[in-house]
Amino acid sequence: MTVASSTAAAIPPAIVIPVIDYEPAIGAAGGAAAPALASPSPARPGRAPRLEALPPGPRPPSRHFAAAAAFADAALRTVLEVIDRRRPPTQLRALMPPGLADSVLAFTRAAGPRRGAAVLRRARVQPCDRDARAFEVAATYSRHNRTHAIACRIEWRGAAPDRWQIVALHIG
Repeated sequence: MTVASSTAAAIPPAIVIPVIDYEPAIGAAGGAAAPALASPSPARPGRAPRLEALPPGPRPPSRHFAAAAAFADAALRTVLEVIDRRRPPTQLRALMPPGLADSVLAFTRAAGPRRGAAVLRRARVQPCDRDARAFEVAATYSRHNRTHAIACRIEWRGAAPDRWQIVALHIG
């Protein structure tokens, strides 16, 4: 009994800390452009009013976005077709660095025969930097009756606008 009472005395009481209000103002979700700062929050007892920054609205797509999305779609389809042995492995050389292409070929050999062809279903392209020269791509593909994931990072390389490369790849 003394052990239980000494353990209970050693546990500090719970501390409750109020959570900061993180939701934007009700009018900010409308179609009109939101101001840079919201109006001061209503005065609460014991607190001074404060200004809350509203989350930025959706940014317009960059000039590289359409080209990156088109490259990502074509490149992932090519990777899946090489894995299925429907395309020659030499076509990977233009899409990615040699070391990454060798990894895809090793994956292809290790996997053995596949049941059904891989079909790219959906891809989401997300910019990674302010200059929109690097994008992360998350996609799903189906094979037979199963759905799988594939993800990559593409970067704009070189002076030509169509010079994109896959620099990282994860096949699930």
